[in-house]
Amino acid sequence: MSTPVPPVEEPFRLAVIGGGPRATYALERLSATLDRLGPEGRLEVRVFERSGEFGSGLAHSPSQPRTSYLNRISSQVGFAADETVRGAGPLRPAGERPTLYEWCRRRYESTGEPDFDLGPEDWPKRYVHGLALQDMFGAFVRDLRAHPGVTVRLHAVEVVDLVEDAAPPGGRLRVVTADSGAYPADQVLLLTGHTHHDPELSPRARRFTEFARTSGAAYVPYAYPLDRALPQEITGLGAVVGCAGTGLTAIDEILHLTEGRGGRFEHDARFGLRYVPSGEEPASIVAFSGSGLFTFTRPVNYKEINPELLEHRGVFLTEGAVDRLRESAGVPGGPAGGTVRRQLDFERDVLPVIVLEMAHLHYTTLFGPAAGRLLAERAEPGYREFLAGRRSGAAGPESLQAPLEAAVDEIVAVLEAALCGRPGADPVAVPGLDTEELLARWVGVVFGPDAQAQTLALRADPAALHRAFAGWTSPWLLDHGPAGNRFGWSAALDPIGPEDLTDPDRYRVAVLDFMDRDQHWADQGNLDNPHKAAADGVWRDLRGVISYAVDDAGLTAASQRTFTERYLRHHNRLANGAAPEVMARMQALARHGLLDLSCGPGARVSPDPGSGRFRVDGPVTGASFLLDTLADARLHAFDPARDAAPLYRNLAAAGTLRLWRNESADGGAFEPGGIDLTPESHPVRADGTVERRITLLGPPAEGARSFLLSALRPACDHYVMRELAEWQRRFWTSRTAARPARRPPADHRTTA
Repeated sequence: MSTPVPPVEEPFRLAVIGGGPRATYALERLSATLDRLGPEGRLEVRVFERSGEFGSGLAHSPSQPRTSYLNRISSQVGFAADETVRGAGPLRPAGERPTLYEWCRRRYESTGEPDFDLGPEDWPKRYVHGLALQDMFGAFVRDLRAHPGVTVRLHAVEVVDLVEDAAPPGGRLRVVTADSGAYPADQVLLLTGHTHHDPELSPRARRFTEFARTSGAAYVPYAYPLDRALPQEITGLGAVVGCAGTGLTAIDEILHLTEGRGGRFEHDARFGLRYVPSGEEPASIVAFSGSGLFTFTRPVNYKEINPELLEHRGVFLTEGAVDRLRESAGVPGGPAGGTVRRQLDFERDVLPVIVLEMAHLHYTTLFGPAAGRLLAERAEPGYREFLAGRRSGAAGPESLQAPLEAAVDEIVAVLEAALCGRPGADPVAVPGLDTEELLARWVGVVFGPDAQAQTLALRADPAALHRAFAGWTSPWLLDHGPAGNRFGWSAALDPIGPEDLTDPDRYRVAVLDFMDRDQHWADQGNLDNPHKAAADGVWRDLRGVISYAVDDAGLTAASQRTFTERYLRHHNRLANGAAPEVMARMQALARHGLLDLSCGPGARVSPDPGSGRFRVDGPVTGASFLLDTLADARLHAFDPARDAAPLYRNLAAAGTLRLWRNESADGGAFEPGGIDLTPESHPVRADGTVERRITLLGPPAEGARSFLLSALRPACDHYVMRELAEWQRRFWTSRTAARPARRPPADHRTTA
């Protein structure tokens, strides 16, 4: 007589599609909350990553060139939820959730490898981040597998579709892979990260590709992986390489083609760095873009030293201000997301407040907190009128600044009288400001602590102070006069004057001068340099407020198009640039002449049949070049219709998902390219129903939402982990609700 087999619970099946950083964070949350599974529960997790680089994905692969850097310091990168993440649930012990800085210190102690020898404010190489991601991913997988009811299977294969599982009908999805595999899933977490376009599906790229096939020129539609996209055969000796873009991707390309080819950077007493070529580089690298400028240098982040200074808190740019603007100036919107809300015009309604916030932070940094309070008081009446919809006078980005600038004129008069005035002249003061405190702050910011100490020592001897002032120079290349260092929105975006735009050589010199000045500003840091404080404090620290105004059809369709096409680029240039040491390399390459930046703003590229090469023209500077190889150096906006991978095309064709659409009451509409999602990140199907078995996070959601491409940042309730914590709570709830009946074990065979 046989013994009855006790019933067991069928496993709940989770498929994670995309094995990059967000998958690492997702497994961290699952493993930390496994108590929700219960002692007899069973969970099957399958992670699909087509590159086989589990934890990092291809974009963050440890095998990428050693010349690419993160644009975030090591202490600002994390891998696990911490105490700041709202509703995260149980947390791992502190020792099991290191920052990248802490991970590197441990690895350095065990290996002695110099690339791991980082301080908390150092900028790590990107491959180091990839190593850490893979290591942490492996640790979280081991934690999951240690539970007797959990199995984790890793599949190094591309997922091409999600279809209904025939048995049971309507219950599960089936994950279809490129090798004809099919795997059942009760829940799917789509974490595919940043993808790129198929050049055959983009008219411009298709035209360039066809020209390259017939002419002998080379066209590179996507930069990564760098070693495969930019081989020596098309970028080697004698080649003129055009780099279409001047952002972070372009910097990766340029360093790969120079330092990555054996060139080296040496200390230079005059310029800081000079480039010594290896002889294996291209003949020339021509970098060009709409702006004609690289993204600006990220400042040294002194906010990390004091936890109270982690982020600037808005004085004018707040969520409350956005709400007031929506009430007073908003217009009825369309039914985006199933709701009707009042929409704003970014340039008319939001940008003036952003620019006012930048100006106020700029001058508060320059003149000190007491001056900042005075400036806020002066600007407040006009600001309140603006929020209430009562607007008069000139419009434009700087329309709220006049009262603030008038107050700055008064402050400048005080400084000029103290530093440049005639001996014995009556003192000048601004009511409510301590002149000595103001003077010490301004001198310290512009000339440094030694000059500040001199100022305090000579305050009783005006003549001696005037003589000392005449001999000071600014270590950070700030303007020496009290009337200098003014804030201007246009100047912040376009620091090259019109007089330097008419000649390629003159433009090149002006760009190098600005890059040098920008580097010095960055060295002064984001607390003491007024230019960097304004950009970093508003476009980074208050990015969530900007998203609050923009996201979920917060702007009219036409205005969201403008924001997407123009102001996201401004954000990247102002506040999302590369590390100081990386930009120092760009300067050295440009000074050497290997890197050519003379095309200037508005550069245009086209096939040149007569030469059989690509041609790039700078319409403003007059520069023109023929290119042997044209390399696109811009990340592609998510667009499922053009995606190089078939997954999203297939899901859209089946009606499993649809594009998000911003509709305005005036009939205007804009489709940025992102997927239409519910607030819980479930796709909305073509028929308007919700596919609750799928959760989608990351760049494919950029449409209704903004600024979604980011590594996890610790100690700040970062949205990346907050979204995954919310998913984790819903996941455990859905597992409990959909738990299958207990049944005898079956002979279940599937490809592992």
